[in-house]
Amino acid sequence: PVIPCVVSQWSGWSGCAEPCKTTYRVRRRHVTQEPRNGGEACPPLEERAGCVEYWTRQGTECKQSLIPALITTGGFGKARKKRAAAESNERAGYCVEFQLVAITPGCLQSHHSYTHWMQYLREGHTVCVECQHPALDSRSLHCSGDGSGSKKNQLLHWQAVGNPQCKGTWKRIRQLDTCSCPSVHSFLFI
Repeated sequence: PVIPCVVSQWSGWSGCAEPCKTTYRVRRRHVTQEPRNGGEACPPLEERAGCVEYWTRQGTECKQSLIPALITTGGFGKARKKRAAAESNERAGYCVEFQLVAITPGCLQSHHSYTHWMQYLREGHTVCVECQHPALDSRSLHCSGDGSGSKKNQLLHWQAVGNPQCKGTWKRIRQLDTCSCPSVHSFLFI
């Protein structure tokens, strides 16, 4: 009989491959049944998605700033490992609204499940980007690339983590101290 390939469920995502730089995380699955007699071949067994880790393996904070603004889907915030509970004197996160001005075609050319969020980036749309720990710098109380201090209508650069061909420019509209971003246009400074 024709027996198709069968694979396991995906593992959870790993941590970032290296701290203090734009890199990737990995998830894997394994073959539970090899194909036989012309059965359907096995699908990919590994996927990678972009990430940034702000702490060294020794537990100290990374020092260099990451410019342009690095963004990912808002859903990553739920998966991101929570650090020690924020001290009461630390600022909670905030959101920034931007109007997308230019987007590279590479945002639409990635077809992996973990890059589907990039299809919601459209020129002219307003997007909401959340700044939360650990991307929130404890000294400046801002996320790198959030546009604070920029002039009105100044073009600022952003890049989608996980797809180097997806980047563009936006204009900062305003900062919101309480985040109420619509989920489909909600992103995260990473």
